[in-house]
Amino acid sequence: MTSPKSMPDEPCPVARSVDLIGDRWSLLIVRNAFDGMRRFGDFQRSLGVARNILSDRLRKLVEAEILAMRGASDGTAYQEYVLTEKGESLFPVVVALRQWGEQHLFTRGERHSVLIDKRTGKAVPFMAPIAHDGVVLAPAATEVQKIQ
Repeated sequence: MTSPKSMPDEPCPVARSVDLIGDRWSLLIVRNAFDGMRRFGDFQRSLGVARNILSDRLRKLVEAEILAMRGASDGTAYQEYVLTEKGESLFPVVVALRQWGEQHLFTRGERHSVLIDKRTGKAVPFMAPIAHDGVVLAPAATEVQKIQ
């Protein structure tokens, strides 16, 4: 699945990821799915996005196997959108964006939401890439290597 501007032979995993889930609506749909949202109408009301745009993004997320459609759990005729295993693997991406936003986009004391660990009731610790020995990696301590 590619957009008209995408390059299917793009060797950069960041570029391919952004091509698929990098627009505002796709990421917010995934965020809402993590929060338990399942139905088209609920996504539409929550996001305030036009129905045609929402339909397009949901279709692309289903085609990419990030979401799957299934019959409604309450037995009604509605369809629900649920995260697949591939979709659930986006959780660290959503958490990283959330934490970056908390750190850089809110003034001190400004209201915002916080992600809580249900087991402990405490805020999820800040995510950071770590080396095999547990040391936090700074950007300068890494490099990109192209593989064939």
